[in-house]
Amino acid sequence: MMKKYLAGSVATLAILLLFSFKNDSGRFFEIAKNLDIFATLYKEVNTYYVDDVAPSKLMKTGIDAMLKSLDPYTNYIAEDDIEDFRTMTTGQYGGIGANIGKRDGKTIVQLPYEGYPAQKAGLLAGDEILKIDGVSIAKKSALEVNKLLRGQANTPIKLEVKRFGVEKPLNIDIVRDKIQIDNVPYYGMVTNDIGYFQLSGFTIDAGREVRNAVLKLKELGAKKIIFDLRDNPGGLLNEAVNISNLFVPKGKDIVSTKGKLAERNRMYKAIDDPIDTDIPLVVLTSSTSASASEIVSGVMQDYDRAVLVGERTYGKGLVQETRPLSYNSQLKVTTAKYYIPSGRCIQSIDYAHRNADGSAGKISDSLRVAFKTATGRVVFDGGGISPDVEVKEKQYSDITKTLSNKGYFFDFATKFRAENPTIAKAKDFKLSDAEYQKFVSFLSNKDISYSTSVEQAVEDLIKKSKEDKHFDDIKSDIETMKKRIYTNKANDLVRFKDEIREVLEQEIASRYYFQKGMIESTFDDDEDILAAINILNTPDKYYAYLKPAGIKKASR
Repeated sequence: MMKKYLAGSVATLAILLLFSFKNDSGRFFEIAKNLDIFATLYKEVNTYYVDDVAPSKLMKTGIDAMLKSLDPYTNYIAEDDIEDFRTMTTGQYGGIGANIGKRDGKTIVQLPYEGYPAQKAGLLAGDEILKIDGVSIAKKSALEVNKLLRGQANTPIKLEVKRFGVEKPLNIDIVRDKIQIDNVPYYGMVTNDIGYFQLSGFTIDAGREVRNAVLKLKELGAKKIIFDLRDNPGGLLNEAVNISNLFVPKGKDIVSTKGKLAERNRMYKAIDDPIDTDIPLVVLTSSTSASASEIVSGVMQDYDRAVLVGERTYGKGLVQETRPLSYNSQLKVTTAKYYIPSGRCIQSIDYAHRNADGSAGKISDSLRVAFKTATGRVVFDGGGISPDVEVKEKQYSDITKTLSNKGYFFDFATKFRAENPTIAKAKDFKLSDAEYQKFVSFLSNKDISYSTSVEQAVEDLIKKSKEDKHFDDIKSDIETMKKRIYTNKANDLVRFKDEIREVLEQEIASRYYFQKGMIESTFDDDEDILAAINILNTPDKYYAYLKPAGIKKASR
C-alpha cells in the first residue's frame, strides 16, 4: 500500500504543477505535462508489473538515462554516493593512505602514500591483504574492501597481510587519519637550473600547493620551470583561476563563463599579485588533460606566457555546479561554457546536436574558428588546446604492454625489494644487465603469450583467402611469414630491452621512494620532459615559439 501511496502522491504533485502552469508559457505546460506522464507511468509500473519493483533502483535508472541524453558531466548523486563525491572535490577522506587493488581475486597493496598511516605502519607495495579486523576479505569486491579501510580519523584498524618472502602472515596495526590527496604530488629539479612540478588535480588548495612548489623550486635555484599538466582531468574552476593568476599580471582576464541565465555569467580576473610573470615556462599537456587543466594551459598560451609541449588536450569547455536535491542527494549539472582570454571555447564535442544514432560528434577541424593570442599568434577554438610543440605519446611494444597487463613488472619489483634493502636515488637508479637477466629468468615459467597486430593481420588474410578459395596458392608464403613472426617474438625480450628496462626501473623505484621515486625515475627517458629541457636551454627557440609567424625572433 505504501508504494501505491507514494506513486499516487507524485502523480498528485505533477497534476498540481500542471494546473499552476496552464496559464503560463507553453514551455512550463510541457514540463508539467511530462511530469504528470512520468508520475502516472511510474505508478502503473509499480502497481501492475509482474514482479516486485525496487522503487529507488527503478527511479535512478530513469534519472540516469534522462541525464545521459545531455552530456557525461551532468549526474545524479544519490545520498549513498555523496562521500565519494566529496572526496573527488576536496581530495580528503578518512583512511589508511594507500592505493589498493584487486588482481586474480587477491587484494593487493599497489602503493602506500608516503607519510601516511599505511606507510608509517610498515605496509609495503605487493602485500596481499587477507583480513581486515579479523574478517576475511577473500570474497569481497574492491569497493567493499575500500569501504572497510576507510573510516573516521584516529580509529584503529588491524590488517592481516601476506608478504613476499615471509612464511607466516603478518598483523599490522594502523590508526586511520585524515588523508589529503596532494594536488602537487611532486616538485624537484631536473637539471641544475630547471625546476619541474606535476599538478594531478584541482581540488581545494591546488593554487596554494602550486604557489608553494614554485617558490620552493626558485629557492632550489630554478631559473626555468616545467609545469606538468598531463593526464590531469580538471576540477574546481576557481583553483584554475588561482593557478593562472600565479603567472600573469594582476587585473588580466582569466576565464569567462556563459550559460542560459545571463545574470549568472561571470568574468574571472587575476585579482592577486603574481609570483613570477617572466620566468621561462613550459607546460606539458596530453590528450587526457581536461577542463580546469585546459583553462590553465589555454591562459598560458593566450598570453604567450608559456610554450606548450605534448599533445592536443581533451577539449572540455563546460562548467558544472552542484545543486541540492531532496533527501540529501545532489545534481551535478552543466550550467555554462567557459571562454579563455583569446575569446575561444575549446569544447570539442557537440552534445546539443547529436547524430541520428544518438551519438555526439566532435566539431570538425574545418568548423573551428581562428582567434589570436596577445602577440598575434593564431589559435583555434572547438577542439582542445593544441600544443606549440607536438610530441606524440610513446607507443610501447606488445611485449611491454603484456608484461605490464599481467602484473609481471609489479611482481618482480616486489621480489627485488625483498632481496635488496636499498638502491641508488631514483634519478640515478639503473638496472644492470645482470639484473635484467634475472628478470628474464623470472619470466621463464610465466605466461607471456600475446598476439601482435601483424599476427591478427595474417589470420585475417587466411580467413579471407579461404573464403575466396585462394588459400592453397599462398599457404607456403603464410607458413614462412608465421615462422618469421614467431622468431621475432621469441627475441622481443632482447629487441625491446631498453623500454622494458625503463618501465621496470620505474616500478622498482616506487618500492623505495614511492610516487616521487616513480616520477623521478622517468626524467632521463620522458620524451616530453626531454623536449621541454631542450627548449628551455635554447632561449632563441623558446621565445620564437611565443611570436607569430613572420615576426623576427629576437632573443631576450
